[in-house]
Amino acid sequence: MLSAESAAVVRATLPAVAGALDEITTRFYGAMFRDRPELLDGMFNRGNQASGAQRRALAGSIAGFATALLDEPDTRPDTLLDRIAHKHASVGVTDDQYTIVHKYLFSAIAEVLGDAVTPEVAAAWDEVYWLMAGALIGREARLYQDAGVEPGQIWRRWRVVERRSETPDVVSFVLRPADGEPAPRARAGQYVSVRVLMADGVHQLRQYSLSSDPGGELRRITVKRAAGTVGAPDGEGSTLLHDQIHEGDELTLSAPFGDVFLDDPDDATAPVVLVSAGIGGTPMTSILAHLSALGTSRPVLVLHADRSPAEHALRTETSELVRQLPNARAIFWYEHPGPQEPRAHKGLMDLHEVEIPENATVFLCGPLPFMRDARAQLLRAGIPAQHIRYEVFGPDLWLPDTTA
Repeated sequence: MLSAESAAVVRATLPAVAGALDEITTRFYGAMFRDRPELLDGMFNRGNQASGAQRRALAGSIAGFATALLDEPDTRPDTLLDRIAHKHASVGVTDDQYTIVHKYLFSAIAEVLGDAVTPEVAAAWDEVYWLMAGALIGREARLYQDAGVEPGQIWRRWRVVERRSETPDVVSFVLRPADGEPAPRARAGQYVSVRVLMADGVHQLRQYSLSSDPGGELRRITVKRAAGTVGAPDGEGSTLLHDQIHEGDELTLSAPFGDVFLDDPDDATAPVVLVSAGIGGTPMTSILAHLSALGTSRPVLVLHADRSPAEHALRTETSELVRQLPNARAIFWYEHPGPQEPRAHKGLMDLHEVEIPENATVFLCGPLPFMRDARAQLLRAGIPAQHIRYEVFGPDLWLPDTTA
C-alpha cells in the first residue's frame, strides 16, 4: 500500500490539497476538455460538468481514497473503488485514459498549490494516484471480462418493443437486442448506460436502472424527465428519450454494471428491505420482480416515499409484486395522499414505528437528502452500516462511512 515516506507527506499536505480540490478539479477539467474535446463526445456528462457535480465527485473520491489510505494503511477502500469501477466500466473507460487524467490533474495541482508542490510532495501524491488508478484498472478489467466484452467496447443496439407512460413525467421503455443475439447477463439492481446523439452532433451518456426482472431476453428502463432547477435547463438526455424515442426505434445500451445488486443464491433466506423515494424505486422494482420470478419465500419489506400516488412510478406493479410474494409487505408514504392508497402514511418516510427485520440486507435509493435521512434512521434502528447498500443516480456526492 502507501509507503511510509509518502504517507507522512500525504498526511501533512492532505488539508491543503483537500481544501484546494475544488479549484484543482475545475482547472483540471477545463484544461483537459480544451485540449481533448473528444472526451465530451460520448464519455463525460456535460450536464454534470455544467452543474459542478462531476467536479465535486472527483474531489470527494480523491480525498476519500487518500484519507482511507492514512486511516487504514493495511486495508484498501474496496467499497469506494468498486463503485467507481462500475461507473467507469458503464461509460467505457480504458487504461490509457488514466495517463491522460494524470497529466492534467497533476498540472492543475502544480498550478493551484505552486511552490508548495515540492518534488517530495509531487512524488507522494503521484503514489496515491497510481495506487488508486492501478486498483481501478484491475477492477475494470475484471468487469469487462465478466461482461464478455473488450475493454471499452460495451455498446449494443436494442429495439424498443414497448413504450409505456407511468406518470406524467416518467416513461418506461421495454427493449430487445436488435442483433438477435442473447441478452447479456444482468443482476437485479444494476443499471445500463444509454448513448444518445444530441441535436448538436455530440453523444451523451445517461445511466438508468433496469426496472424489470433481468432474467429474460427483454430489458426495461424507466426514465423520469429531469426538470431543470432555477437557471438550469431540463436534462437533455431524458428530454430526448421522452420526446423522440418510440416503439420501433433503436437505442444504444451498454452492458449492465453496478455494484449494488441482489445476491442471487436460490436458497437465500435473509430478509430483504427495499427503501426508496421517487424514481429511486426503479431498481427496487427490478429486485422485487426477480424475487417473484425465483418464487422466493424470504421476508421482503418495501418502504417507499413519494409526492403522491399519481407521481409514484410503477406503484401498481410494485403492489402486485408484493402480493405475489408470500412473505412480503409494503408501506408507502406520500406528501399528498390520495384515494388510490388509503392505507398509506402522510408525510415523509418515518421508520420510528417500522419493525425492520433482523439480519436484513437493505437496498437504498433516492434523492441524496432522503438517503442521508433514511440511512440515519436505519442505523438508529440497529441495522449495521455494512448491511445498507445504496445507489446514487449521477455522480456520487455522498460517501458515507460504511463501517460505522
